[in-house]
Amino acid sequence: MAWKKELFGELENGAQVYKYTLTNENGVSAAFTDLGGIWLEMKVPDRDGKMEDVLLGYDSVDTCLHEGGHLGEIVGRNANRIGGATFTLNGMTYALVINSGSKNNLHSGPDYYRDRLWDADVEETGLGTKITFSLFSPDGDQNYPGNAQIAVSYTLTPDNSIKIDYQMTADEDTIANFTNHAYFNLRGHKAVSIDDQQVWIDADTFTIADEESIPTGEFVPVAGTPMDFTTMKEIGRDINADYEPLKQGSGYDHNWALNHKKGELALSAKAYDLKSGRTMDVYTDLPGIQFYTANFLNSSRGKDGAVYTPRSAYCFETQYFPDAINKPQFDSPVLRVGEEYHTTTIYHFGTDQSEK
Repeated sequence: MAWKKELFGELENGAQVYKYTLTNENGVSAAFTDLGGIWLEMKVPDRDGKMEDVLLGYDSVDTCLHEGGHLGEIVGRNANRIGGATFTLNGMTYALVINSGSKNNLHSGPDYYRDRLWDADVEETGLGTKITFSLFSPDGDQNYPGNAQIAVSYTLTPDNSIKIDYQMTADEDTIANFTNHAYFNLRGHKAVSIDDQQVWIDADTFTIADEESIPTGEFVPVAGTPMDFTTMKEIGRDINADYEPLKQGSGYDHNWALNHKKGELALSAKAYDLKSGRTMDVYTDLPGIQFYTANFLNSSRGKDGAVYTPRSAYCFETQYFPDAINKPQFDSPVLRVGEEYHTTTIYHFGTDQSEK
């Protein structure tokens, strides 16, 4: 295993931003920056051994900060949406910033973690080279209670996986619900469509949402609907179906309730590109996964001169369910004093030789 550190750019205050590239013995590499702990690159082989970057991303400090889509970002303290941009914890109501729809909060913004320099540490472990980004989030940060110590590590393993470990402790009860907003296209980040790539999700139900993507609290069976990915199917097969949840989201942008046992690290989703033979398996110990088909992505300044358009990639955002803090029937994202939030997500990249 090997890694290198190089200058990525500077912030307006002159602070230097660095890029870290990890490479395993197979030549597979992943790159990250201490600006937001953002995942910048993921270069993996196709069935013929040709390397391609399958992760959408940016290649400058300016684009990381100012282009849309949250590409590759660590999202917290709470990923996804909180309805009404408020929640009540221990009898106290906290108001967040409204930045989604007419009244909701999305990804704890607009003071995103991507805008901050994180401490970085690289080490060799039994599983591979690991880079850990650490951040102190003070009481009141993003209007959440409690001083929080946050660490997110990425490990590039010999079997071509990225293992992401999220950890947090706080001195008050608070919310901890992190994800990575990585966008994937297994044909390569410059490819313009995902319609013929195939997906499987291990979920028999999804959390249906209102017109502003806030779950109603109801679990709806996927069977017989376009939301059914219990067998592999092409993303484009049903994405334009006359189905209200799809019309509201302009495509897939929903939370699936995963089938695995609570807290079990389990295979939860798969993706496959027939043309390249590349595969991706997603493991998580969290209860939900947001499958998002980049319906609103529109960035003309992607890395390597790429232009990113709607439905040119997809996300598997592992998470507690959206608005879980306000839905007692959902698993709780509350982190209590004296406890440690620790969750793991793995993205494993491989190839299928059957069509060669």
